[in-house]
Amino acid sequence: MKKVILGIETSCDETGAAVVLYDNGKVKLLSNALSSSASIQAKYGGVIPEKAAREQLKSIIPVIKEALSQSQIKTDELSAIAVTYGPGLIGSLLVGVETAKTLSFVWDKPLIPINHLLAHFYANWIGDGITIPQFPSLGLLVSGGHTDIVLFKNQHQYNYLGGTRDDASGECFDKCARLLNLDYPGGPNLSKLATNGDPSRFAFPRPMINSNNFEFSFSGLKTAVANLVLSQKPDKLFKDSVFKADLAASIEEAICDILVEKTVKAVKRFKIDQIMIAGGVAANLRLRKKLKENPFLTHAKLFIPPISLCTDNAVTTATAAIFNDNPINPLKLEANPELTL
Repeated sequence: MKKVILGIETSCDETGAAVVLYDNGKVKLLSNALSSSASIQAKYGGVIPEKAAREQLKSIIPVIKEALSQSQIKTDELSAIAVTYGPGLIGSLLVGVETAKTLSFVWDKPLIPINHLLAHFYANWIGDGITIPQFPSLGLLVSGGHTDIVLFKNQHQYNYLGGTRDDASGECFDKCARLLNLDYPGGPNLSKLATNGDPSRFAFPRPMINSNNFEFSFSGLKTAVANLVLSQKPDKLFKDSVFKADLAASIEEAICDILVEKTVKAVKRFKIDQIMIAGGVAANLRLRKKLKENPFLTHAKLFIPPISLCTDNAVTTATAAIFNDNPINPLKLEANPELTL
């Protein structure tokens, strides 16, 4: 059955709208419009929720218009509207949710609420001529706010295997980057610096890497980095480029080792040969390399989205709605910033 979905995503500081077409079992991207307030947030070293929401109020209608214009799809051709309703920043979520509810009424289109965390995985269904994941499939979500492992039985059923007890992997990247006095966005800048460093120079801890479960903890690693940074003289930390690069590489290696080891543990236990990686940290090149080169994972089919679809976007929101077509009465939809897997 042919479907044309308009997706809307405003969970954090991005304002996204996209149109996707599902036909003959394949997803085709028709448009992807995105407005970011990252340059504004960079002045403060992180996302200021109120400022993000104000910028989204300005951007949401122009972004939707742009997505429709790019796609050359008229509103009466839409099958449904999909919107991220959580988790995220409440002010930001409200911008997207209330806009989607209004358009659903005005255009008389079904409204499909989408869990932002699940949507990330659907980046693996987008693209021309790609191989898509089969079920059962293991999913590793790695982002700024979440680090979770789930076992997908099919499109509509999954078992939650475990997640972080404290900081997420992306949060650890960002906070360590701030300790190194790197500009926002911290995680990508730390990874860029790490490319010239020696990942074996500093033996940082890998919390819970050997635990017999699928839970994570990154706060201890962050604390170890903070203690090392505080023990250094400013000249050493900020003027010794080799030291700083080695420090960044060692941080990145520790985080990636934990993520890879937990993935391997789940693959062994459940005998899965389909692995999906999703979320902003999935764009990390070191993580991608370590997953692809891990001896135990070479037999498995590893699905990692294009870097452009790892971070927040409306493409994944629209794609998730294709496979989770559960419309809701717009009057009953509420933003849920605490939504989980």
